[in-house]
Amino acid sequence: MKKQLVIGAVIASLAGLGGTAATQAFDFGSILKVGGVTVLVNQYGDQINTFLNNLLMKNGVGTDYATKVVPVLSVGTGKYIGAVQVVGPTEQVEKVKAVGQLEGGFNNIARAKALIPLATTDVTNLSRVQGVGVSAIIDLKF
Repeated sequence: MKKQLVIGAVIASLAGLGGTAATQAFDFGSILKVGGVTVLVNQYGDQINTFLNNLLMKNGVGTDYATKVVPVLSVGTGKYIGAVQVVGPTEQVEKVKAVGQLEGGFNNIARAKALIPLATTDVTNLSRVQGVGVSAIIDLKF
């Protein structure tokens, strides 16, 4: 139902833009991805989390710590760009609302992506949750 609402809102927005130039400037894929990440994590996060826990346990690398699936936000833009599973003590994992992703390069020999568990979805006011790490990166298909 939520996915249908997101798609309906996108179509309504496109219809309201009118004209070829405005439609070309509109990033339809980006809007679907942002809305899609939110919808998929809200709707399927618990099921994805259970699937990952079972997969890890089956392969002998499970954990006794708490886990949860949350969206990934680009720290530079605040856009929803994916999902991850976080792991840690229950009290700390419950605080995590999203994971922030910072990207950078090192002397043209390496690229890095730092994944920071956050207590907020507001990337302008970062608040790291200590004692929590990322245990899995989830590739969402749209």
